[in-house]
Amino acid sequence: MSRPAARDADTAVRQQGAPLAARGAGRAAAASALLALLGACTTLPPVTDAGDALSGRLSVAVDAAGDAPPRSVSAAFELSGTPARGRLDLTSPLGSVLARAHWAPGEVRLATPDATTAYPDLDALTREALGESLPVAALFDWLRGRPWTGAPSRAQAAPPGFEQLGWAVDLARFDEGWVVARRPAPPAVTVRARLDR
Repeated sequence: MSRPAARDADTAVRQQGAPLAARGAGRAAAASALLALLGACTTLPPVTDAGDALSGRLSVAVDAAGDAPPRSVSAAFELSGTPARGRLDLTSPLGSVLARAHWAPGEVRLATPDATTAYPDLDALTREALGESLPVAALFDWLRGRPWTGAPSRAQAAPPGFEQLGWAVDLARFDEGWVVARRPAPPAVTVRARLDR
């Protein structure tokens, strides 16, 4: 796929879907936090002590399921730390931090300019925000083009990459900074990342 075609595909992913549908008080709060990620005017303090961080652009698309409409989000990101203790910042096109997920043993928090919300774990945070959990711990390795050491994996030849945790990780354009992870189980979820080099 050519770069313009890839950009068009990425744009289509970002434009796909309707606003997040709130389901119950917890999902409504998470949806509000996610909307704040993408449209907040105020900002959080600047990022410090990023260490060996991964950064770039990230989009997540969740297919429609039942009465839930399709959902999608897109933002610049910086992922730092480790699966046990780390931080994921989402930023506006101008570089202002719109939301920060921070985790450490016994604590998982999502901070936006409006509020800070605690969650029992990263799965709960992403499930409340998107309606589906994302394997944040595995992303540390997936974005580096390798399987996560915390679960079995199977190599795939076409497209080049691997399968792990029910996801197919496509590394066909890894040399250009692209990683695409797809979970086909309904509702299908696609995570696209373009890494800064």
